[in-house]
Amino acid sequence: MQAKSRIQGDIDFDQDGRQAGYLRAPLSRNTSGWGVTLIPIVVVKNGAGPTVLFTGGVHGDEYEGPIAVSRLARELTPDQVSGRVIMIPAVNPPAVANDTRLSPADGRDMNRCFPGDPAGTISQMIAHYIDSTVLPHVDVMVDLHTAGHSGDSALSTNMHKVSDPALLARTFEVAAAFGAPYNVVFAGVDEFATLTSSAERRGIITIGTELGGWGRVNVAGVRVARRGIANVMAHLGITEGTVQTDTPTRHMNVPGPQNYSFAPREGTFEPCNVVGEVVREGDIAGYAHRVDEIDTPPLEVRYAASGVLWMSAGPGRVQRGDVVAVVMNDYED
Repeated sequence: MQAKSRIQGDIDFDQDGRQAGYLRAPLSRNTSGWGVTLIPIVVVKNGAGPTVLFTGGVHGDEYEGPIAVSRLARELTPDQVSGRVIMIPAVNPPAVANDTRLSPADGRDMNRCFPGDPAGTISQMIAHYIDSTVLPHVDVMVDLHTAGHSGDSALSTNMHKVSDPALLARTFEVAAAFGAPYNVVFAGVDEFATLTSSAERRGIITIGTELGGWGRVNVAGVRVARRGIANVMAHLGITEGTVQTDTPTRHMNVPGPQNYSFAPREGTFEPCNVVGEVVREGDIAGYAHRVDEIDTPPLEVRYAASGVLWMSAGPGRVQRGDVVAVVMNDYED
């Protein structure tokens, strides 16, 4: 028997119409023993049809997704829908309010907490609710991210190479419909406990996004996000209309750590390229400076692979072991 979530809410996922409210996740504080964290959720349903879930704000310093999802949640009406749209623009309110990747309530990265724990910390509790209560209703999920304060990213969707050929083909179709300039099939450093992996274990078609970073709102990233979620709904037949894209999505591949470059020491990182540029294996990706030490030369960091720069370091200051560059190649099955 599956453990029951401690999060409460008044949303009936099977009810037609528009429902807007807050999920109440218990969070005891020094000043409020019975305090809760309020998680906004909007569900728009009209008859039978597919269900799509749009999420933003799993990390609190990634802005484009929450902006696009919250706008859709305000504007979408039941008469526009055939099926169901679930929208959670701020999955992780403590991190959103704190403008940080990690939740200040428990110091955790929520996107390393799935499938969650109902008896765990606030991040684990929310992850468990999403996995156990929301995902069973979902056919397609789009989890919107950016590189936050940790770096910059080429405007892209991303996905894993799932083992089911039919699911993989349908995932490619959804990514192409979203219409970002790139779609990256990638293996990350730590992917097992992400929301994407949790959805895949349930057989859900799922894509993520990386739509900018460097701790600011990327104007083009917001535009791609808004158009992309509209495209996905049209592609699924949930809304009327056609998919609108500028150019075909270029499908790319990041097969594993061999495409990542890491900072060799703590210091100030000077990148040599911007995302989207073509780079070559062995070329200098950047320099790790110790500007606080006299006569200490910078260390060179080199690209581990040739291809197109997908991610680059953003904050200036890096720690030893931080990812400073990720290179993507054209996808070949």
